[in-house]
Amino acid sequence: MNNRLNFWKILFLIFLIIGTVYILGKQKTYITSSGKIFGTFYNITYSNETDLHNEIRSTLMQVDNSLSPFNKESVITAINNNTCFVPDSMFIHVFTLAQSISSKTDGAFDITVAPLVNAWGFGFKKGIIPDSTTIDSLRQFIGYNTVTATFDRIDKQHPQTMLDCSAIAKGYGCDAVAATLDAHGIENYMIEIGGEVVTKGKNSKGELWTIGISKPIENPTIGSNSLHEIISISGKSMATSGNYRNFREENGRKIAHTIDPRTGYPVQHSLLSATVIADNCATADAWATAFMVMGLEKAMEMCNSEERIDAYFIYSDENGTFKTAETPGMKKYHLKR
Repeated sequence: MNNRLNFWKILFLIFLIIGTVYILGKQKTYITSSGKIFGTFYNITYSNETDLHNEIRSTLMQVDNSLSPFNKESVITAINNNTCFVPDSMFIHVFTLAQSISSKTDGAFDITVAPLVNAWGFGFKKGIIPDSTTIDSLRQFIGYNTVTATFDRIDKQHPQTMLDCSAIAKGYGCDAVAATLDAHGIENYMIEIGGEVVTKGKNSKGELWTIGISKPIENPTIGSNSLHEIISISGKSMATSGNYRNFREENGRKIAHTIDPRTGYPVQHSLLSATVIADNCATADAWATAFMVMGLEKAMEMCNSEERIDAYFIYSDENGTFKTAETPGMKKYHLKR
């Protein structure tokens, strides 16, 4: 009797060990890669047995060498300095996408806005607050339709025209890293660069990735509830643009960093932040910026004509109270709490 009992105990232990080994074998190892790029920070989490930090870093540097106006050796710097007009494939990809969104938004999104951004002190050159004469003189060099791409060449109508991809480059950087991870067959990842995000698969808990949308407050304190909403996504990209933390103060007046390329002046409306979900992060990034230029009413109208994007807006009413508006498709991304 004891022998039979011992036999079943041993058999049970064997099955327990085999089951444990099997479960452990099915569990995925998640790796985190972090650092600084494009003047901000990146945090990338992915499931893989091998650390790919060097490849991730190499991809990010390729994007920086193509699109960063702060990089003196980048392609965009050479184009802005009129020393070279032969772009690389990354630049062409981003330029083509930017031109498409510029056309759809009637110039609300425009990567030729750089001289105005610099003049208002938010770009890669700093200046004093410009007067109307300065703005008018700069506006003659602004306009997405004054720059064209022909085969492997960028042509500018005005040598003074400068390009700035800051409103799309972080999103594209996320997409570029995603392509690198996809090439390795990685099925689960979350890529975040300066608040722009690409997701795929599940997190380490086997759940969808959760991303927070910040409250539009200037200086959130540690431990405070600084999130306005939490989004649960996978296989989608998300980008947020807002004016509530990036601004200048002159004589007690706040000057928003979002410049309307069509007027030359910082935007002044009730929209505080725009969050966009799209199939790729460069698209989400550009649309979020465009919506901040347009304001709430026009942004909601534009969403109705763009079937492949969803958006979540935070705005201030006449009493200064935070209000929200969103596209119908956005509701499915809210975290069930």
